[in-house]
Amino acid sequence: MRTTAFRACDLCEAICGLEFGFEDDALVAIRGDAADPFSQGHICPKGNAIIDLEADPDRLRVPMLREGSRWRAIGWDEAFAIAGSHLAAIQQAHGPASVAAYLGNPNVHHFGHIAYLPSLLRMLRTPNIFSASSVDQWPHQFTCAQMYGHQFLLPIPDIDHTDYFLMLGANPMASNGSLMTAPGFPRRLKALMARGKLVVVDPRHTETAAVSSQHIAIRPGGDALFLIELLKALLEIGPPRLDGYAGRVAGLDRVLSEIAGIDTTSLEAETGVAPAIVVQVAAEFHAAPRAVAYGRMGVSVQPWGTLCQYLLQLVNLVTGNLDRVGGSLPNEPAIPITGPGTNPGTRGRWHSRVRGLPEFAGELPVACMIEEIATPGLGQVRALLTCAGNPVLSTPDGRALDNALEGLEFMVAIDIYINETTRHADLILPPASPLTQDHYDSIFNAFAVRRVARLNRALHDRPEGERADWEIINGIGAAYSACADKQWRPLPSPRELIDTGLARGDSGLDMQALDAAPHGIDLGPLRPSLLARLQTASGCIECAPAPLMDELTRFAARDVSDAASGGLRLIGRRHVRSNNSWMHNAPRLAKGKPRHQLLMHPDDMAARGLCDGARVSVRSRVGEIHTDVQADCGLMPGVACLPHGFGHGRPDIQLSRASTLSGESYNDLTDPLAVEGGCGNAALNALPIEVEALV
Repeated sequence: MRTTAFRACDLCEAICGLEFGFEDDALVAIRGDAADPFSQGHICPKGNAIIDLEADPDRLRVPMLREGSRWRAIGWDEAFAIAGSHLAAIQQAHGPASVAAYLGNPNVHHFGHIAYLPSLLRMLRTPNIFSASSVDQWPHQFTCAQMYGHQFLLPIPDIDHTDYFLMLGANPMASNGSLMTAPGFPRRLKALMARGKLVVVDPRHTETAAVSSQHIAIRPGGDALFLIELLKALLEIGPPRLDGYAGRVAGLDRVLSEIAGIDTTSLEAETGVAPAIVVQVAAEFHAAPRAVAYGRMGVSVQPWGTLCQYLLQLVNLVTGNLDRVGGSLPNEPAIPITGPGTNPGTRGRWHSRVRGLPEFAGELPVACMIEEIATPGLGQVRALLTCAGNPVLSTPDGRALDNALEGLEFMVAIDIYINETTRHADLILPPASPLTQDHYDSIFNAFAVRRVARLNRALHDRPEGERADWEIINGIGAAYSACADKQWRPLPSPRELIDTGLARGDSGLDMQALDAAPHGIDLGPLRPSLLARLQTASGCIECAPAPLMDELTRFAARDVSDAASGGLRLIGRRHVRSNNSWMHNAPRLAKGKPRHQLLMHPDDMAARGLCDGARVSVRSRVGEIHTDVQADCGLMPGVACLPHGFGHGRPDIQLSRASTLSGESYNDLTDPLAVEGGCGNAALNALPIEVEALV
């Protein structure tokens, strides 16, 4: 018997509506939901790959206990008791900081993680909380916290209404949007190009640059200088356009004066961009009826990540495009993630033990996690909880972290795979399929290019003996509290929490409305709301907060000769079929031509005596990998490009498809000492490397 059901994909930020086809309760087909008002039938390869994830023989379904080099299946009650007792005992012996937690990127993609983990982490009372956010979007959040009073008052590019889109270090044709939830990006881009212009600034001629109006090649790490020159050029054209901000702007004159005093005569030497190009962009941006400047991974994970995000906000502000239709403006999600009772984005309430890096939003930079595990002394991390994360492949100096995990007294992982990280765990607790759980996307609805809402209802019952992710977190909490003599109040079901969240908002939606709309609900386009929602103490947009001004001062004092020097700089890249390491075990995603190669410009290869397909050694300060090199004329000379998420050749992993793929880990080269100065985000891009042929 054939049945059909609908829900949205929760594997990436695009949250596309999907139509699921079942035969005798077996999932046999997935296609885009044409009736979804947001995605309108769009589907990417990740949506179809859900079939592979559902049927993956490597996927764990019951708790696994490691005994020496072997794994043994155990019951859930025993598993919770082991996790709770070991975490409590280690903290009782060594203090709260002796237990750490690492939360991976998938946690924000499912309600059963994002809504339930905070209660468990609060009860652990450890300062050592780390997540994938500090190898990703922290500069966005930190900048918004400083300027607007809340880390999630995050303006979104209004791609559906803008006439001029200036995009730095982003490749949404491959990523489907990032902090810009925009399903069907090719369709939206086609409409934009019909009425206006897309300008892409990137060291590589990416998939997005290939369909843009103009590609401006820039040296890795040069974006801050480009944006400073752009602001200067905009102000040469005319004064800031502040009529729409009703006197709610503070400190703008001060910061613009500081920017005016920064020497930009080295622009072309440092960035490879001619001053005339910046003047052209400034004139077009200023003249466009509606314009927006946006930067993503390429500008966030570099030495000037926070400064770049700060400058981008200023570009939108001084041209009158901040909080304006067709510019950038925050979403108003049905379940609020700003306002009373939410974390506005604190900084510096505590610092890491070894290096003294400040916390942000309740977490420490993951770049310091290795040293907190490996350095003896009071407060040393001795136990680790990981949840849906693979930091051995996704955080700086993965080889060193791989070694450090061996020294832990106890490790528990909430995960469905025995991968490069969880192979070190003593206990793995695998959540049931997301298709067996109710889900509401509380995060990516808040970053969407339209105001939308959708309840993803469970498509079938959980098999006997499996547990939902929220049930696992409740189970650990109950067991830990009993051993630690603390009070634990288990959270109710997702439906109850979603209903409570809707009641906090002003959308007028409730569970009955969501239940009645299986394809989702369109609440309309983005609309100005930033000024009404500012959470700064002054009630103004703060243009010159001290931490951001400090970054300008630090930039002005940089070593220009070092920035303009030769040598290769490494950048990452994404592919629509391999954004993250988990995707390499899905046959639908791993098939096709190899995608692991190091890309280099032909001139750089010739200078090193390299030919296409040659095996090369790639070295950084912290590590060395061996991989294949491939010529790419779309790269700037002096730039090399390696994808993220590969490196599955470690022993004892149980990923039958991924373990057959060639490729090494980008993060066996990245440097944990390389953090940007604003918030401590890892500087993974613009990494100095040396490449030579393997004999």
